[in-house]
Amino acid sequence: MKTMTKTLVSAIALTAAVSATPLKAEPKAEVLHYWTSGGEAKAVKALQEAFAARGGAWVDAPVAGGGGDAQAAVLRARVLAGDPPAAVQIKGPNIQEWAEAGALADLSDVAAAQNWDSVLPETIQNIVKNDGKYVAVPVNVHRVDWIWANPEVLAKVGATVPTTWDEFNETADKLLAAGIIPLAHGGQPWQDATVFETVVLGIGGVDFYRKALVDLDMDALGSDTMIKVFDQMRKMRGYVDPDFPGRDWNLATAMVMRGEARCRSWATGPKANLRPPERCRAKTISAPPPRLITATS
Repeated sequence: MKTMTKTLVSAIALTAAVSATPLKAEPKAEVLHYWTSGGEAKAVKALQEAFAARGGAWVDAPVAGGGGDAQAAVLRARVLAGDPPAAVQIKGPNIQEWAEAGALADLSDVAAAQNWDSVLPETIQNIVKNDGKYVAVPVNVHRVDWIWANPEVLAKVGATVPTTWDEFNETADKLLAAGIIPLAHGGQPWQDATVFETVVLGIGGVDFYRKALVDLDMDALGSDTMIKVFDQMRKMRGYVDPDFPGRDWNLATAMVMRGEARCRSWATGPKANLRPPERCRAKTISAPPPRLITATS
């Protein structure tokens, strides 16, 4: 497997930190990524401009769809063919997998020169380091446990953003009765997983989340708390519209902006895309989802 010779563009990490000195990069770098929605494209443009300001030529190689799944397939094929891109957007545990396969460059010299250890929180360092060496550059952080809601839609049924799962379900039932979609969702695997993780955190709490989804503790996975998680997920399945399978996340976000739905699944990503045209400029608000509250069946 041919080793990638350039910096990784992404982790599920911090906002871009542009160095005060020129990067040691070739004049031209092909960048494989999946930031293709409106707000994401603006973020990529900012990175392009920063790279160009330091004498680089950014060759854009976007792959849309699937929260990065399609891009990951392209990356695997190119690396196996001995034709890796100069830089690629990778998130979370996938960074470690590629590093252990010997496909990522050691960025320790750059990190030391720019004092990354003093700048980056330990949690972020653990994501972009492998075996004590930096192998990725953090450019953004995603927090998945948010509700993005349309207050005008909530007002139609006399509701506000829920703070318990019982309130969430009660409001959703009112919206259904009023002919409004309670939950805008895209039925793609990564979006389903994001909602599931949020419900696990909200019902079980941080310690339970860690035991169940990080440590894969069998007692936690088979517990009454996990049963309550699936009970809530089953209820939420009834709150989405029939056309949700395969819908991209930014289209689900647009449903909230246009007032077609009450709220959307939880991620920080939609914020940059909450810029609707004048004909649908509904206000949107964000808040943490229900947390540590047992849902009733």
